[in-house]
Amino acid sequence: MAALASGSMIPVLGVSIFIAALTYLTWKLLSDYLHKWFEMKPIPGVEGTYLFFGNALQFKTDAGDFFRQLEELTQRFWDAPLLKLWVGPVPCLILFHAETVEMVLNNPVHMKKAFAYNFLHPWLGTGLLTSTGPKWRQRRKMLTPTFHFSILNDFLEVMNEQSEILTKKLELKAGKGPFNCFSHVTLCALDIICETAMGKKIYAQSNSDSEYVQSVYKMSDIISRRQRTPWFWYDFVYKYFGEGRVHDKTLEVLHSFTYKVIHEREESISSTKPDSDSDQATKKRQALLDMLLNTTDENGNRMSHRDIQEEVDTFMFRGHDTTAASMNWILHLLGSHPEAHRKVQQELQEVFGTSDRPFTSEDLNKLKYLECVIKEALRLFPSVPFFARSLGEDCHINGFKVRKGVNAIIITYALHRDPRYFPDPEEFRPERFLPENSVGRPAYAYIPFSAGLRNCIGQRFALMEEKVVIGSVLRKFNVEACEKRADMQPVGELILRPEKGMWIKLEKREQTSSN
Repeated sequence: MAALASGSMIPVLGVSIFIAALTYLTWKLLSDYLHKWFEMKPIPGVEGTYLFFGNALQFKTDAGDFFRQLEELTQRFWDAPLLKLWVGPVPCLILFHAETVEMVLNNPVHMKKAFAYNFLHPWLGTGLLTSTGPKWRQRRKMLTPTFHFSILNDFLEVMNEQSEILTKKLELKAGKGPFNCFSHVTLCALDIICETAMGKKIYAQSNSDSEYVQSVYKMSDIISRRQRTPWFWYDFVYKYFGEGRVHDKTLEVLHSFTYKVIHEREESISSTKPDSDSDQATKKRQALLDMLLNTTDENGNRMSHRDIQEEVDTFMFRGHDTTAASMNWILHLLGSHPEAHRKVQQELQEVFGTSDRPFTSEDLNKLKYLECVIKEALRLFPSVPFFARSLGEDCHINGFKVRKGVNAIIITYALHRDPRYFPDPEEFRPERFLPENSVGRPAYAYIPFSAGLRNCIGQRFALMEEKVVIGSVLRKFNVEACEKRADMQPVGELILRPEKGMWIKLEKREQTSSN
């Protein structure tokens, strides 16, 4: 009987231990949450903040409405020393002044990406964009040579070729009234990143209904929506009551595309004899994927296909989506400002005359005013309108104590509109970025490619691509915007894009001769 009683007590003891453990865990989480809640109470914040839900119930569900809500919030709290928001149980600091942004981005302790980036992991894994610690350092060190100046020069040929395809497509639109140029530019950017970084021609410009491109925007919208609805952060709830099934179906399209690119390139490498001069040139042009396929760690082990896919997905997304958005905004701004438009074409005339020859690296270095135009467009419409870090240690920001683990959200869109450094901030003035007008401006007042250790590895690539594509269009066409900026509705998801596309008109320029 004693043995039977002892045996019957084992399940009861197990249940008791489980309940005790669950109670302890709940108490610890609640205690930590309440501690942060009261500790951050002195920091200015939005009224109507509720325990556990925070400000999430106030967030707009539509991406465009949410971005405008965020924009209004930064304007309302512009003079506040600091601003806090609670996204469900997650405390966030909203930073949009150069001095507070620098405190976070310039400190390697705060290098870890914020909690919201976890929702990118199913798509991008823990590649260069989302990883942290030793893995990030190893990947950054490995990939940095891929964007060396000499290698970027080899990519010019592809940029020229794809820009020519774009301008030929645009010729069919010239003189025929308004049209939406957004997809045309996006497909050109996709062709460029695939061929330069992946060694793969995908002819996206010939396939205007690219399922991959549509899936990129769909996934961006899905992830952005999930990030601001805490009740869908749990995978089980998201799968059965949210957009989990749509998310997984879209993810399958994205992963299938890059998986195919990787395996086709791998087969191409294995079937090519590495003993010719042409092979060496090909390796330069296809440096990213070739490096990933051939690199080994300190023990001689190659990267797994999963590791490679993480970086490929990251570069396919960040390598075309950001530049595509930027180039569309540039076309809109030039089409809205005839004087800047005229100056760009005058500069192109001085460099190329009436020749239709392709761009060289020497040409790009001479296009100083076009570079100012690009930088000013990125000030007004940064491709990444906000990003976030997790604070790696307790610190003081503007006199307020902030605990380790709090998320710092940098609102680039608002930061770039600081009238202290950009007078009349809503005005489009490329001359702001002439060397003599940039003297004294804090480095962290303008960060379209982030800043500090985790700045964008591909920023030189992006600037080169934008000069070639925009320069190619302006050499052949006059651009006129069909919408006023006041009527444009930016959507700030993962990328800042126009809600209803980019509508312009083109007129073909007269060419007197060609060399």
